[in-house]
Amino acid sequence: MVSSFDLTLDDGRTLRVHDSADTSDGPGNSAANTPTLLWLHGTPQTGAPLEPVLSAARARGIRLLSYGRPSYGGSTPQPGRTIGSAAHDVEQIMDELGIERMSLLGASGGSPHALACAALLPERITAVAGLANMAPPDAEGLDWFAGMAGDGAALRAATRGREARATFAETAEFDGSSFNAADYAALEAQWQSMVRDVDEAASSGPDGEIDDDVAYVSPWGFDVTSIAAPVLLVQGGDDRILPVAHAQWLLQRLPNAELWLRPRDGHVSVMNGFGVAMDWLRERP
Repeated sequence: MVSSFDLTLDDGRTLRVHDSADTSDGPGNSAANTPTLLWLHGTPQTGAPLEPVLSAARARGIRLLSYGRPSYGGSTPQPGRTIGSAAHDVEQIMDELGIERMSLLGASGGSPHALACAALLPERITAVAGLANMAPPDAEGLDWFAGMAGDGAALRAATRGREARATFAETAEFDGSSFNAADYAALEAQWQSMVRDVDEAASSGPDGEIDDDVAYVSPWGFDVTSIAAPVLLVQGGDDRILPVAHAQWLLQRLPNAELWLRPRDGHVSVMNGFGVAMDWLRERP
């Protein structure tokens, strides 16, 4: 059972939050003593917990939280948001639920948002794992768009500003070369729930995806080299959306990181590593 609620933030915005724990008695109940993990979703998704992730958390006795970023899944927009903006939202979720410390698991576009929380909430984040990772747009020595399917056309449009990215969205079509055979197999099997969730997110319009892309290619608002928490980078060697060079760049700059490379995985099939990533996080309370 997952409970969902709308959290009113200090700036008046609303976040749609999802919690696998029974919090009917308030934040002081037994859930407060359960290992807690926040799942940060990719682009575009609603933020609702995907069934494979929820089942794996239950099997490990982990309390799973997730939320929709602004303009996703019932959360209100936040014009001009940055990657670093996520930390303030996450802090308010933790305060509302009485959670002092927790770990983070980010998927694709959720990964840089997880890094933001580790950088900006250092006393409250125990460890971070990222599946399909992204380096910051000012990554020195990295050809940021190299290896991206379609030459990263959507993200290149975002570098010209929100209006240009919105114009691109009017005629954009999915590039089938973005996924490899392993990705398509995963989407037809264990990750069917991701397909449904992406469709639901897209049905609400492109604003969340546009704002995500603009945030990815704009200054993030923090320095990844400041992150002291342990970080696990799980990367597909055949990821055609976020090529492996992004994770390798992060590995060299994060002070306490390790890289698990899954050579044949692409952008979706690498998500099958989330269970092992959860185990890694549990070992770092």
